[in-house]
Amino acid sequence: MSGSNTLQAKLRSGIAHIARCWEVTRSDGVRFGFTDHDEPLSFDGLTFEAGAGLDAGTVERSTGLSVDNAVALGALSSDRVTEADILAGRFDNAVVRQWLVDWTDVSARRVVFEGSVGELRAGGTAFEAELRGKAEALNQPVGRLFLQSCDADLGDRACGVDLTDPSLSAESGVEAHEAQLRLRWIPSGDYDTGWFAGGAITWLSGANVGLRARVRADQTIEGARWLTLWSEARAPIALGDTFRITAGCDKSLRTCRAKFGNLLNFRGFPHMPGDDWVTAYPRTGEVHDGRSAHWNED
Repeated sequence: MSGSNTLQAKLRSGIAHIARCWEVTRSDGVRFGFTDHDEPLSFDGLTFEAGAGLDAGTVERSTGLSVDNAVALGALSSDRVTEADILAGRFDNAVVRQWLVDWTDVSARRVVFEGSVGELRAGGTAFEAELRGKAEALNQPVGRLFLQSCDADLGDRACGVDLTDPSLSAESGVEAHEAQLRLRWIPSGDYDTGWFAGGAITWLSGANVGLRARVRADQTIEGARWLTLWSEARAPIALGDTFRITAGCDKSLRTCRAKFGNLLNFRGFPHMPGDDWVTAYPRTGEVHDGRSAHWNED
């Protein structure tokens, strides 16, 4: 008999000893287990920590394609879950599974919710997390975007650019920083100023390890190379913190051709008329011979 059927039989008999368990798997692969039972429970190679102060409201379910959802409330009493990690975004979009478990026989269990962490708020000694069901993915837009610029992300499958190429990425460390927003670094190669503007850094060490940040500007100021991020780092930056940085792309046809030599994979529509074409009208003295307007690539 499967664990779900065993649990169902116990529930019907009226002698089940029910606890709830939650498994949270972050995007970096770190797993956490919590239970509302007063002692730890273990299954699937994971120990579910007791007394973690986690409680979840009723999971709302519906037929059709509506999104199942729930809200989890918790106290930051687990040594493994900190306010700093929550604010740093380490739990954003983490995968969540919830079980009903007979704590006298953990093989008798049933999954009652699978989804991901949505909006997450933390403050003081408590946090509140929105749990979104798998149907949430159906709310995401799919298909092509018809824009003059490219709709692919640099290095993804549609783009095809190899970001492991040394000319497009580098590893370095923080030489100095200002307000968690600007940092001085020494490139490992000969890169033109501005080469990494619009790119991204992935932290390899320090309090931000594993997190990504977008680069707003790549400048040379008084002989030193400075990066400016679009937003402050989510955790404190320290001298010596290492990171990997990838080149930036403004998604224009000119950059795709000249900087990356990737024109065949350009996914924009540079000759598509702009909004001004909709309001255009014939005027005296202009040429109206029926030919398409010339788009200036430069």
